[in-house]
Amino acid sequence: MLDRLGTESFDVLVVGGGITGVGVALDAASRGLRTALVERDDFASGTSSKSSKLVHGGLRYLQQGEVRLVYEALRERQRLRRNAPHLVDVMPFMIPILGKPGAGDDTRSVVPRKVARALGSAMWMYDLTGGWRIGKLHRRLKRDAALAHMPSMPRDRVIAAYLYYDAAVDDARLVLTVARTAAARGAAVANGCRVVEITHGPDGRADGAVVEADGRQVRVRARVVVNAAGVWSDSVRALDEGADPDAIRPAKGVHLTVPWEKVRNDIAVVIPVPKDKRSLFLVPWFPNGDGTYRATYVGTTDTDYAGSLDAPATTADDVAYVLRALNASSDPSVSGGFTLDDVTGVWAGLRPLVKTGATGRTADLSRRHAITRSEHGVVTVTGGKLTTYREMAEDTVDEVVELLGRRSRCRTRRLPLLGAGRDRTVSGRPASDQHLLGRYGTLAAEVPADDPRLAEPLVPGLPYLRGEAVYAVTHEMARDLDDVLTRRTRARLLDRDATVAAAADVAALIAPHLGWDDAEVARQVDAFRRSCADEAAALLVAEAEYVAATGATPSPDPGAAT
Repeated sequence: MLDRLGTESFDVLVVGGGITGVGVALDAASRGLRTALVERDDFASGTSSKSSKLVHGGLRYLQQGEVRLVYEALRERQRLRRNAPHLVDVMPFMIPILGKPGAGDDTRSVVPRKVARALGSAMWMYDLTGGWRIGKLHRRLKRDAALAHMPSMPRDRVIAAYLYYDAAVDDARLVLTVARTAAARGAAVANGCRVVEITHGPDGRADGAVVEADGRQVRVRARVVVNAAGVWSDSVRALDEGADPDAIRPAKGVHLTVPWEKVRNDIAVVIPVPKDKRSLFLVPWFPNGDGTYRATYVGTTDTDYAGSLDAPATTADDVAYVLRALNASSDPSVSGGFTLDDVTGVWAGLRPLVKTGATGRTADLSRRHAITRSEHGVVTVTGGKLTTYREMAEDTVDEVVELLGRRSRCRTRRLPLLGAGRDRTVSGRPASDQHLLGRYGTLAAEVPADDPRLAEPLVPGLPYLRGEAVYAVTHEMARDLDDVLTRRTRARLLDRDATVAAAADVAALIAPHLGWDDAEVARQVDAFRRSCADEAAALLVAEAEYVAATGATPSPDPGAAT
């Protein structure tokens, strides 16, 4: 890929390997444009691997009057389900109606008329806006039915619930699959390529970039440059325009992973945040096949952020916010209550919201995308959400072809992603192996199984196989240990301490395929452990502040293994 970047001339160069960038690359390549994409770190290493992992319309956006956004998102949800059925799973969502203590035990209790009218109207609006496309409409649940889906809720407060349907996806795997599909269509895509200069021709128009990769500089020639760098898009614009435009308002979103056994939700649940207008998603993660799950994650927060874009940390306020909502929606006699000691994983991401004249909360800002063009012809796409990535890419490439003086039609609305297809068997393994099928689809047979040891768990207690790590470095451009354990698999997010304990073994497994000697293996393991230790240390600081502010009992020794 690096050789191609340095020797070929392209119609379009995309900067940024998140979901927006890879979507643009696929759209452009599918229209026959000579396409290149460069990513500074790893595919989806920024915001696109740290979302709520949902493909949804955004029920709360209806409350903000964003009816068109919801309609478009639900339409894109259906397209993604059709184009990537191996990656996208339909998921039921429940909105419990909680009353004051004792309300649920009063057989005469009814949902307050105002609440029932508001929720019922929102549910019907969601269905009519496009929720029906999933093939199911919302319905009302009685108290016992609601408690059956999440037995840890406080029984004496549950009055009823509403059930509706959306979908879930592994965000990092979606990004990687779109990137691989673009490459299969002829695009040159490369991670580990940092843009250090936007180049300009004699007429002043941008005509490519200089990137640093593997210790050398590569000059990439392109007729149009697309800036899809997300929260870093202002930095890319500064390379072109000579000054920081200050157009992005980052909003931080934090998720925590907790043991499923303490929550016991068999579907996603929308829980309210006390003393706030927002709600959080409580999502079961990785089914075991017997009605239980490996973990549950809860999030997301939505707050202004002004720190380092490269390393957003989880703060005491973030922890308090999420745990407050989780504890308020659970019965401590059933769940045992939640403290930081229950957190097995955490991720914090930044949403690249477009600045407006508004000064309110980031949670109230629109999630619509914006496309601008600099005087030098650099096209920048910002904003948006994971679900609408394909539509964002289509609009961006429409702008590109106009700059190129061409006419072309978007082809991604019905374009299957790699792995989509009717062949749902796995060579050498039983067809019922839903884990591999759900991650690779028809490509599951490519995951090596020639050695029985490759079918063993990569991290004890987690669902990933050792063969998947080998596949990550031989087929998916994983370049280091963190790529494998954080994004090609989500082991670090599921159980950080167990993943740290297995890091040395994983590094030894992939070392021969990456040409690592013993010194490089040690360096990789040390770097990964230090990264996880920094994450754990940030949580320890957050806990100390949380305990001081709330009087909660401190955890015995959180993150000890790390």
